[in-house]
Amino acid sequence: MKILVTGGAGYIGSHTSVELLDAGYEIVIADNFSNSKPEVLERIRKVAGKDFDFCECDLCDKEALDKVFDSYDIDAVIHFAGLKAVGESCEKPLEYYRNNLVSTMNLCESMREHGCKKLVFSSSATVYGMNNTAPYTEDMPLSATNPYGWTKFMIEEMLRGVCAADKEWSVALLRYFNPIGAHSSGQLGEDPNGIPNNLFPYIMRVAVGKLPELGVFGDDYDTPDGTGVRDYIHVVDLAKGHLKALEWCSENVGAEPFNLGTGNGSSVLEVLHGFEKACGKTLPYSVKPRRAGDIATSFADCSKAEKQLGWKAELGMEDMCRDGWNFIKNNPNGL
Repeated sequence: MKILVTGGAGYIGSHTSVELLDAGYEIVIADNFSNSKPEVLERIRKVAGKDFDFCECDLCDKEALDKVFDSYDIDAVIHFAGLKAVGESCEKPLEYYRNNLVSTMNLCESMREHGCKKLVFSSSATVYGMNNTAPYTEDMPLSATNPYGWTKFMIEEMLRGVCAADKEWSVALLRYFNPIGAHSSGQLGEDPNGIPNNLFPYIMRVAVGKLPELGVFGDDYDTPDGTGVRDYIHVVDLAKGHLKALEWCSENVGAEPFNLGTGNGSSVLEVLHGFEKACGKTLPYSVKPRRAGDIATSFADCSKAEKQLGWKAELGMEDMCRDGWNFIKNNPNGL
């Protein structure tokens, strides 16, 4: 099978690309490097020991996207490409709605026009909103607390509509919780452009002196230590979940959501202290006001993915922090 990986040079996309190549898939990566770097492509080749094709492409450009499908016989798509920062989405809602929705509509149209109807979609636990109680199950009512989350909600609805209208479509809606960590080789990890919006890459840059301290957004949540609790999952476990979802798409039709997490929550301070243990030093932090759109606790019930996909997270917080430290100490200035 030849798989199109949109956003394949990004954090999760690059790790998934390695797993796909290791499993014997042929891949085509499409990326516009809005939050990734061209150097990642060579690192994927180095880690996997295999080559692949690449197209520099913005999915909001339908003509450019059509050329990708014209050039390759694509069997299925794993769709990572999109803007993803909760806080930024509250500041730039129109940019998020335009980019995430238009790019996915273009992708689905190109897929339909080229007879490709298998899609693994990068969704998010943000679709569970504020009114559900963790652990979250896939049958809970959905909502969102920020524009980023609403784009995921809307795309899920759009994809369900596509599957309802055309019974040949197969779509796995993968609701990620909080991917962190890095590839054990130290060659691939989270290296966003600019100042990181997510916790783990921020901690990593504090650890190598690139940022002065970690800002902890709120310490008065109803959690054991007052800081936000999230379900952190090793990025390699998450990547392997995509291969299981791809197999599911080959054997099923319709749109089906799956949680990908560990089923356990860790607080911001627990992650920080875990990383301090990995790097062997104390890291400075200061408490700041709560961030718009954040909730207190979010973690997954992943029993459906285990039952239907045959997938379960295998790596823990110690592994995540060890591999994250290994990546940043080997790449203190980024990729």
